[in-house]
Amino acid sequence: MIIILTIFLYFCVLLVFSRLTARTTDNDTFFRANRKSPWYMVAFGMIGASISGVSFVSVPGMVLKTGMTYMQTCIGFIFGYIAVAFLLLPVYYRLNLTTIYSYLQQRLGERSYKTGAAFFLLSKMTGAAVKFYVVCIILQEFVLNALGVPFALTVTVLVALIWLYTRNGGIKTLVWTDSFQTLCMFTALVLIIVHVTGALGLTAGEAIEAVAHDGRSRMFVFDDWVSKQNFWKQFLSGIFIVIVMTGLDQDMMQKNLTCKSLRAAQKDMCSYGLAFVPANLLFLALGVLLAQLAEREGMALPASGDELVTMFAASGRLGETVVVLFTVGIVAASFSTADSALTSLTTSFCIDIRNKPDDESYRRRVHILMAAVFAGFILLFRAVNSTSLIDAVYIMCSYTYGPLLGLFAFGLLTNRPTNDRLVPHVAVASPFLCFALDTIIAELTGYKFGYELLMLNGALTFAGLWLAKR
Repeated sequence: MIIILTIFLYFCVLLVFSRLTARTTDNDTFFRANRKSPWYMVAFGMIGASISGVSFVSVPGMVLKTGMTYMQTCIGFIFGYIAVAFLLLPVYYRLNLTTIYSYLQQRLGERSYKTGAAFFLLSKMTGAAVKFYVVCIILQEFVLNALGVPFALTVTVLVALIWLYTRNGGIKTLVWTDSFQTLCMFTALVLIIVHVTGALGLTAGEAIEAVAHDGRSRMFVFDDWVSKQNFWKQFLSGIFIVIVMTGLDQDMMQKNLTCKSLRAAQKDMCSYGLAFVPANLLFLALGVLLAQLAEREGMALPASGDELVTMFAASGRLGETVVVLFTVGIVAASFSTADSALTSLTTSFCIDIRNKPDDESYRRRVHILMAAVFAGFILLFRAVNSTSLIDAVYIMCSYTYGPLLGLFAFGLLTNRPTNDRLVPHVAVASPFLCFALDTIIAELTGYKFGYELLMLNGALTFAGLWLAKR
């Protein structure tokens, strides 16, 4: 019951933040926070919103199969955030956008605009469902199954809690709750590492040395061009993952667009972009230390890397303190991802799909609808998931975000017109063609695309728009 009590107390704190920040509840507050957010609060909160509960579970477990090679992708993230800050943000601020897909309407046409927004809705629903699934399944397996609570009820209650504290303040509330949740997540992560280090009988310096000399701490792969862990594949994929999943994502950009000026937004973007290397280094170091602890105690390492952290933390092997810390960390990471996703989905649907930016009652109804659909996607993922969670996020987003990459690249990098009527067909055909190419190449050569699917998908969309004459 300690996990349930921890989540209840945590939610009460979030509700207090909601009450304090949602004194005015008009649509400008909900969608843009009246463009008055301090950039440093946005930057700090964005770290937690970007990392998510998936990282808390999956990233430490990556060391079991791929070592610390994920750091190659994280290095690419830095350059991706710089590109977003100085290439995309100036366009969004110059046009004074509330949703970034409005740019497509001005540059390419109405159908391009609707297509971009529709792909965002699908992409965000899919990705956020994967990420929030983490906290739901951990609660279910370690607490609620024993009480006979069905998984559908677990999902419904947790999504309802998120809806409750976001329904009035929207993005204004999230700027502050995300900062609180980022603080909770990193505090929990550091204290868990301290407990694991103590269980190993190591000082801080000895723990660093133990991680550095472990064979699982390998970061760079330059000698195998076929491997998915090759440096250049991971590095370039990291750049494009950020450009697409941050710069072309209404969820991530909506908070950045609440800053008072373009310069403030650029400082916020670069600040939290740099934070990804040390943050993920901590997660991976935790994975190495947990693997060493399992080996010292004669425990079999799990077949799935996603089970490494939960094998120790949620099971109580390191004591109740770590159970509480783990619960706070994963709930903070998961809630900060899901609440902003729900808000951005509501924003995009009201403005991009239905063109009702000023109808407050309609926005409230859509917010409830998005919460219900979000819960449905989580239940769907529960039925079909069979791979590492973080890989699942990136693989799915390679297919659904690829057309967005192609649309924005075509609009920003060329002055060429395209046939707006054909854009939806091109955007839908590109992921299917990408999947077909991946399957055929794997059959003929044995090579399987990894995160570079995103670049391939975007290139196919770009080529289709180029060929589609007005």
